[in-house]
Amino acid sequence: MIICLETATNLCSVALCNTAGVISLRENNESKSHASTLTVFIEDILKENYLKASDLDAIAVSKGPGSYTGLRIGVSVAKGISYAASIPLIGIETTLSMFWGLSDEKKGTGTDTLFCPMLDARRMEVYYSIYDNHGNIIRNISAEVIDETFFSNIPLSQRVICFGDGSAKCKEIIKQPNVYFEDDFKISAAHMYNPVLQAIKNHTYEDVAYFEPFYLKDFITTKPRKNIF
Repeated sequence: MIICLETATNLCSVALCNTAGVISLRENNESKSHASTLTVFIEDILKENYLKASDLDAIAVSKGPGSYTGLRIGVSVAKGISYAASIPLIGIETTLSMFWGLSDEKKGTGTDTLFCPMLDARRMEVYYSIYDNHGNIIRNISAEVIDETFFSNIPLSQRVICFGDGSAKCKEIIKQPNVYFEDDFKISAAHMYNPVLQAIKNHTYEDVAYFEPFYLKDFITTKPRKNIF
C-alpha cells in the first residue's frame, strides 16, 4: 500500500494505491485548504482501510514545481510520516504525474504527438515539460514566459497537446496550428500511481533528512527562451 499526496496546485488530493490501482481518493479544490485538510484526508483514508501509517509500503508526494506553500505543506507532511513510520519516501515530479493522468486515449494518438503538462507560474509564465507518448522526457522542466513563438521550434508535422492549469492562459497567445489544448484535465494524487510503482521497482527513494520541494524558480530565474530542443 502506498499513500500519495498532491499539493502542488490549489487542489489538495490524497490517494491510497496498491499494485492493482487506486483504492481510495480524497480531494478538495478549495484554495488555501492544504494545511487544514491534508492530514485529515490522510487519517480518513487510513481509517477507512483499517491501516496505520506503519502498514504502508511507502509514502509519495508531488515534489514540484508548483505552489510554494502547497509544496512546502505536502513535503513536510510526507517527510514527517516517512520518518515517524519508518517507511520510504518517494518524490514525483508534478509534470510527470500529470502526463500519466492524461487519458490513454489521448496518449495513444501516435508517435508524432508530444505532450506538454503546464502549471501556472503567475503572470504570463508557466512551468512545463514535454514528453513523448511513452512518457519519455523530451524537454526537461523549465519556467518560461509565454509568447506567440513558444512552440516555434517544433515542426508542424508534430502535434502538441497542452494541458494543466497553466495551459488555459496560453490559448489566446499560442496560435500555431499543430498545438492543441485539453480543457478538461484535472490534476490528482491518483495520477501518481504509475510513476510511484516505477520508483518502488527501481528503489528510487528520497533521503528524508535532506529532501526539499523542487521549487525551480528559487534557483532558476527566467531567461529569454531558447530552442525547445
